[in-house]
Amino acid sequence: MKKNVINKIITAATVFTATFSLAACGQDTAPATVANAQVDEGTPAVAATTTIKVGANITPHAEILEEAKPLLAEKGINLEIVQLEDSITPNTGVIEGSLDANYFQHVPYLEQFNAENGSDLVSIGAIHYEPFGIYAGRVSDLAELPDGALVAVPNNVTNEARALLLLAQEGLLTLKDDAGITATVEDIVENPKNIQFKELAPEQLVAALPDVDVAVINGNYAIEGGLHVSGALAVEANDGLAATTYGNIIATSPAKAEDPALKTLVEVLQGAEIKAFIEGKYDGAVVPLN
Repeated sequence: MKKNVINKIITAATVFTATFSLAACGQDTAPATVANAQVDEGTPAVAATTTIKVGANITPHAEILEEAKPLLAEKGINLEIVQLEDSITPNTGVIEGSLDANYFQHVPYLEQFNAENGSDLVSIGAIHYEPFGIYAGRVSDLAELPDGALVAVPNNVTNEARALLLLAQEGLLTLKDDAGITATVEDIVENPKNIQFKELAPEQLVAALPDVDVAVINGNYAIEGGLHVSGALAVEANDGLAATTYGNIIATSPAKAEDPALKTLVEVLQGAEIKAFIEGKYDGAVVPLN
């Protein structure tokens, strides 16, 4: 009887030991979880299945994001690009939460939008700069601009100011000394050509060229319309006020400003691969800022 009891105890102990050993082996060979997955040193930790949705104008913003997509995939980030052609829904999408971020605007426009809409969107990084250009309509030489010339300019406050600054750069008008990036036609103190302004939505400027003498056009809409910065009658100076002020940014909500995946997006867009892509594709119409 005693012998049987001892045998049962030994058998139970053996089974327990074997079971424990198998369990331990199973732990050693189990796949890593998202929590203990390794990431590159210096790269913010993100979940392996992180998806970010970014609204962007088609040219050049969505094209640049497409180039960044495989680079982000290598870092465990799935980038969804939502192409938008207006200048309102990319911001309202972030406010409403249908977008995580957007890529289409500069800081002065963002600040204007926030002021007009009571929003608090923020920039988390500048990526590139698109030089404004003066493009030929009925006149192909600025020296031949007639008295009373009709000049098309963007109709939103920040971009109209930028157009006026470029016209002033070329000596076609003079602005008040303190006009800066908030300049309006009311700030014009000298207008020797008696220029008449036709204010249009930025996306309509290229189509308006046959009906005006010249137009001052945003870089992205010039590209979309088949224009080349090398063919512009005048271009913003790369070292001027515009270049340092009107860099195109990644914007998001304050709640997502520290989001690791969005920080990685900015890091990739400011990296060497994207810089080389921009310089090779856009022939000076898009200038990387990093």
